[in-house]
Amino acid sequence: MTVKKENIRNLSIEELFLSMQNIDEKSFRAKQVYEWLWKKNATSFEQMSNLSKELRLKLEENYFIDHIQLDDQQISSDKTIKCAFSVGEGKVVEGVLIPTSSRTTACISSQVGCSLSCTFCATGRLKLMRNLTAGEIVDQVVYLKNQAENRYNTPLSNIVYMGMGEPLLNYRNVVRSVELITSNEGLGMSPKRITVSTAGIAKMIRKLGDDKVKFNLAISLHAANDKKRSHIMDINETNNLEELANSLRYFHEKTGSRVTFEYIIFKDFNDQLEDAQELTQFAKCVPCKINIIEYNPIDEGEFQQADKQRVDAFASYLESKNLIVNVRRSRGKDIDAACGQLANKNKAITAEMRILK
Repeated sequence: MTVKKENIRNLSIEELFLSMQNIDEKSFRAKQVYEWLWKKNATSFEQMSNLSKELRLKLEENYFIDHIQLDDQQISSDKTIKCAFSVGEGKVVEGVLIPTSSRTTACISSQVGCSLSCTFCATGRLKLMRNLTAGEIVDQVVYLKNQAENRYNTPLSNIVYMGMGEPLLNYRNVVRSVELITSNEGLGMSPKRITVSTAGIAKMIRKLGDDKVKFNLAISLHAANDKKRSHIMDINETNNLEELANSLRYFHEKTGSRVTFEYIIFKDFNDQLEDAQELTQFAKCVPCKINIIEYNPIDEGEFQQADKQRVDAFASYLESKNLIVNVRRSRGKDIDAACGQLANKNKAITAEMRILK
């Protein structure tokens, strides 16, 4: 009878202790296995050299490691690196390394595809195929971290969950991946260097507050009135701005953390003084900072990039109201690695999109 293997990276350290007992091994072996999985990022049991051959065979018989594989990689003229990772069954997700003079950021995915269908986002054209496991999320970080260190001789300073997928619809695996990245047994990064971005699922934002998470929260806002936001983001129909604001107040009360509002600015849609006034009013709901993001057009998309002068005027108005504002210029556009472009030109993902049409 063939034993159905279990993904060993789904086990907590406590569950690993029990599994060692079940196969008549000393419990301290669990810590060794755990360190191989999360600190040394082993991709096979054979690599676990301080374990006996007998134990490695037992592990091989009962478990597998859900390690992702690099499928394709492109490097932009501005040194941004876009990676396509194979996660099995012909499915691909993307992660991006974004080096700047002040920081080096890994932008990672949490799902294969996305269910939210935001009109300005290339990933939104894909159906949701499945959630990524915590291990598959961590693997992206490890690969991009190694690229930063080996290719650019710089440490990875920040992680943003802003790639493919809606992180709060894969809540358990996203939160566990953050725990693994920040733990001493994992990568040991500070949670304050990690930002999870959501389209605004009020119920799950409240759960983040209840769980008193330590990482940063960013909201993909993009419009501060319900009519415009519903036009570009279906999620607003069930999680309108009032409900979103209430959940953010709750989150802030529970965590004390400031929120980041992400605002992609579109030509002649949300770039007027009236829009800036509405954003100013909404931003009063919670201590925050605002990132104004340059739009990156996608094939057959509805929107165009706003004029630089209008972007600057928009930001200046917000600053005049004592708001903290950053204008994020695009990086990696020549390889479709900029904000909203993931899945736009990757060969495997483009083929999937054609099938779905």
